Amino acid sequence: MGVLVFSVQDAIVKQVSGAYPLTQVVFVRSCVSVPLLLWLVQREGGWQPLFSSPWTPLLLRALIMLGAYTAYYMAFPALPLADAVALYFTVPLFVTALAGPFLGEHSRWRVWVAVLLGFVGVMVMLQPGSGLFEPAALLSLLSAALYGSAMLMARSYGTHVSAGVMAFFQNAVFLVGSGVAALVFQALQLASASHPSVVFLVRPWVELAPWDAALMAVCGVVSAVGTVFLTNAYRVARASTVTPFEYTGMLWAPLWGFVFFSEVPRATTVAGAAVIVVAGLLALRAAQR
Repeated sequence: MGVLVFSVQDAIVKQVSGAYPLTQVVFVRSCVSVPLLLWLVQREGGWQPLFSSPWTPLLLRALIMLGAYTAYYMAFPALPLADAVALYFTVPLFVTALAGPFLGEHSRWRVWVAVLLGFVGVMVMLQPGSGLFEPAALLSLLSAALYGSAMLMARSYGTHVSAGVMAFFQNAVFLVGSGVAALVFQALQLASASHPSVVFLVRPWVELAPWDAALMAVCGVVSAVGTVFLTNAYRVARASTVTPFEYTGMLWAPLWGFVFFSEVPRATTVAGAAVIVVAGLLALRAAQR
């Protein structure tokens, strides 16, 4: 459910990426999420955990998630939606590789073979040296690594911190971080960038059209619901159990890309994504053993 919900947000963010800055999109989205998450925290047991929970690890995890989402959405203006999302789905490979250092869930050699196979799939998609390589693809890979780290952190201390509290801290950092970043970009006058990914990040804020404002508000609801679903999943179950379900996103990204943006995935995208999925499932199966 979390992956399905977030796939809708992906399509919305790509839709508005040509006219609005990423910082403004995240700021509006986060403002809408605040009352929803406060209500959720209250339902889970009152607001006291917001003050009694360990702030340092929660803020650190939220900052990592801010980096993950920033890198992820920066790739959207420069890549077809299916490509950006497929590269992001190296997350299970990063989760498998990082589960040892984070959680002590060490992997056997079969797992590492599967991880290497997954990166073969990445190379098929990226086609380095072919003249088709788009640097923004590296943003999706960076996002996957950061997101995997954050979800492993959710597992490591999720036994005593609720999903609602984690989601609230994450949203608060998104809200403050996007506002501060926008002020810094404006002060440094960075709006003259040429690459579409950088332009999406540093573009100055503009007046919102009513329809676009409504779309960003929908993102606020989506992010609140989706964050709670995914955080709760990683909080209560082994990472190797949860991550295979993230691959359902591979069903939605090409669909939304085709329906809303008339994007048809390339053959190398389909082939590379298939290798990534197979490798991820092999790694997770070995990890479960």
